[in-house]
Amino acid sequence: MTELTLVEAVNRALAHELERDDAVLLLGEDIGVNGGVFRATLGLQQRFGCERVIDAPLAEAAIAGAAIGMAAMGLKPIVEIQFSGFLYPAMDQLINHASRLRHRTRGRLSCPMVLRAPNGAGIHAPEHHSESPEAMLAHVPGLRVVIPSSPSRAYGLLLAAIRDPDPVVFLEPTRLYRLFKQEVAEDGEALPLDTCFISREGRDATLVAWGGMLHEALAAADRLAEEGIDCEVIDVATLKPLDGETILRSVEKTGRCVIVQEAARTAGFGAEIAALLAERALYFLLAPVKRVTGYDVVIPLARLENQYLPSVDRIAAAVRETMEASS
Repeated sequence: MTELTLVEAVNRALAHELERDDAVLLLGEDIGVNGGVFRATLGLQQRFGCERVIDAPLAEAAIAGAAIGMAAMGLKPIVEIQFSGFLYPAMDQLINHASRLRHRTRGRLSCPMVLRAPNGAGIHAPEHHSESPEAMLAHVPGLRVVIPSSPSRAYGLLLAAIRDPDPVVFLEPTRLYRLFKQEVAEDGEALPLDTCFISREGRDATLVAWGGMLHEALAAADRLAEEGIDCEVIDVATLKPLDGETILRSVEKTGRCVIVQEAARTAGFGAEIAALLAERALYFLLAPVKRVTGYDVVIPLARLENQYLPSVDRIAAAVRETMEASS
């Protein structure tokens, strides 16, 4: 076991797969000499060479397109986009090609590529560096969308993503990169994709979150426990495909649900979870499902960033409201 930050865990997972599988290669802007904008690929070009850790030009569409061609021909490219707000030039390649290759060729070809990108706010960066576009990506059939919430989950989920035969978008919460360290077993064991993790057991209310917001949810659960409210906390981890059964079982037990997302409110992924509960858990609910979200505005600059992000106070207040509504 080694104590690692999340960005170090990403680096170790990439190194493990480069060592294990000669088909794996990395492609992205500044990932070689500089080790990436957050140093997630630090030292990998020196260790594995320029042919497998490739510095690309400033051209996200070209990077994604090249990776799709590589994947179709049997390689396993891992693309780094410097920030998720820079993803949009690559969306044509993701939507029209990566996600459809298996279907279009009736299974003759697949697209075993991973697209990594730092995601979300919390480091006082400009708006293009702080977005949370996971709902947009999850809407695309054929794309798997994964967001880790800790170093150990980043390590295990990234291994699984690289080994998956179809395209995976792997969004790494920027503010968690160096927020804390955690013991990680560097054993090459992947965690399961398409699975929600129960981060805390509880009986009174279910908190559902992913990525960076899991930590606010856990902190809110700790605060509410002092008031006698016992919250179960679920880490969604893989947004698409969604493990709805774990969420449904939890809500059947607690009767209440608060969904926490960093992204803007309208058409966010939390609405998908709320719709699932309306369709399949209505008779278990003791109170309306609540969402605690970002606002329908462009991510503000540093001075107002913390006002935008869902806080422990806002999450705890939403849980109290569900408790009062069912009392």
